[in-house]
Amino acid sequence: MEVEKPYRIKKNSDFQMIYRKGKSVANRQFVIYMMPDKGLTHFKLGISVSKKLGNAVTRNRIKRAIRENFKVHKNDILPRNIIVIARHPAKNMTTLEIQKSLEHVLKIAKLFNKRIK
Repeated sequence: MEVEKPYRIKKNSDFQMIYRKGKSVANRQFVIYMMPDKGLTHFKLGISVSKKLGNAVTRNRIKRAIRENFKVHKNDILPRNIIVIARHPAKNMTTLEIQKSLEHVLKIAKLFNKRIK
């Protein structure tokens, strides 16, 4: 199962607005853009994986791992618009490594609403 539809950011205009007005935080594998939104009761997630990172199989594997991580932490993440951009090192990472790296960058971004170990 994946992150449900109301949790997704799909429109290009939404992505562009978050890029322009949001704050960004990064580690070596991921960049996260975040922007508060008054009406949100839960986070909304947009995922961007460039074609430079590999073929469709590779890109979809990275996206699935990112969605899985957000699903695991669904109740722990603050209600924000969040865009995750995968960087080149993410290409060769396992799902578990992607999860650890994402948790790291989410902690830096202070997007968890309670202490996550």
